[in-house]
Amino acid sequence: MQELDHVTPGQQQRALWLSAFAFTVCFAVWMIFSIIGIQIKQQLGLDDTRFGLLIAMPVLSGSLIRVNLGVLTDQIGGRRVLTIVMLCSAAATWLLIYAHTYWQFLFAALLVGIAGGSFSVGIAYVSKWFPADRQGMALGIFGAGNVGSAVTKLLAPMVMVAYGWTMVAKVWAVAIAVAAVIFFVCTREDPSQAHRARQKVKPMSFAEQMKPLAKQQVWRFSLYYFFVFGGFVALALWLPRYLIGAYGLDVRTAGLIAACYSIPGSLFRIVGGWLSDRFGARLVMYWTFIVSLLCAFLLAYPDTQYVIKGIKGDVAFHLAIGIGPFTVLVFVLGFFMSLGKAAVYKHVPVYYPEHVGSVGGVVGMIGGLGGFVLPIAFGFLNDVLGIWTGCFMLLFVLVAVSLAWMHVSIRRMERERFPQIRDQTDLPEIVGAAEHRRAG
Repeated sequence: MQELDHVTPGQQQRALWLSAFAFTVCFAVWMIFSIIGIQIKQQLGLDDTRFGLLIAMPVLSGSLIRVNLGVLTDQIGGRRVLTIVMLCSAAATWLLIYAHTYWQFLFAALLVGIAGGSFSVGIAYVSKWFPADRQGMALGIFGAGNVGSAVTKLLAPMVMVAYGWTMVAKVWAVAIAVAAVIFFVCTREDPSQAHRARQKVKPMSFAEQMKPLAKQQVWRFSLYYFFVFGGFVALALWLPRYLIGAYGLDVRTAGLIAACYSIPGSLFRIVGGWLSDRFGARLVMYWTFIVSLLCAFLLAYPDTQYVIKGIKGDVAFHLAIGIGPFTVLVFVLGFFMSLGKAAVYKHVPVYYPEHVGSVGGVVGMIGGLGGFVLPIAFGFLNDVLGIWTGCFMLLFVLVAVSLAWMHVSIRRMERERFPQIRDQTDLPEIVGAAEHRRAG
């Protein structure tokens, strides 16, 4: 890329790590209702369905604005857009303390969701600083900002127990405002924006940015992200409630165990990016879906009492997953979801280098909508089925459908477009990675 000719490694690293820092703070704010929502639920006497809607509202607004924010980033630059997003999120989070009714909380939660739009801004901004063969790793590091969910799980319960949920809102609002100032002062516009300014080139129009969305491939990537990211966000929001209800834990212990899911589901995204650069996104996606399918199956099995009619009388036994095995399983699930999140976004700048904002925004929007729909569905299943593991039953169905569709689509593409390739390197980005390894 011509724009990268004058970019130094120091500038690349500064843009990458400051963006990852900003996204971590944004994600911590975006997930704030996973903790304060528990106390608000008790305060308002909410059932699980209304609670699920409340904690999902920030995910809805944060997802819907991703496309527009991604396009705006491609047009005027990520530095300015991300700073504005963070400052608006700070104001919205502070306003939470003035809500008193359920409908006021729903509206306030929608405004807090602005923080979730930071993802499409950061993806478009960071990708402009790196060549194609390094974008997987770079975007994996940026995406590791999902660890902000674990920050909220670990710290917010302590603040809430000591001072109440309103103090959590105040502290998180100040934190994201300070982070916005640090990001703006310490970064510069991406090379693409600087190149356009020197050449006096007009940015691509909105209609041109939207053209790739007519391709089925974009929506297939979106389906994958619906599970790996939407499922991650949904469980990050739902697990504290699940652990308190299913295992009778207090909020601090539940937050700690939920962090065992959020941390690998965030930090190991870096590993997913490296693996996608090295071995290709297809193989990573296969491992993600297969292992996730197994974990979801085991977690979906409900606490069950069996009575067998024996020769000498009834034989009773109990089958359930204890808190220890449960923690291990959600850790493994979070780990492989993190690999999948990086693998999905490895595709975007490879296939659509000039449309990262719009395509990445749509993929992120659909994934985020998963984070909105699934918590509501979890609460609905609790109220209708009366089984705690209903959330994992739904995830099992979702990952099974995703795996089947991906496999059928890839095999069809191999037959139609790449008949000469028969091994594992059957996608363009994987072929490129293989050639890069051989050249190296």
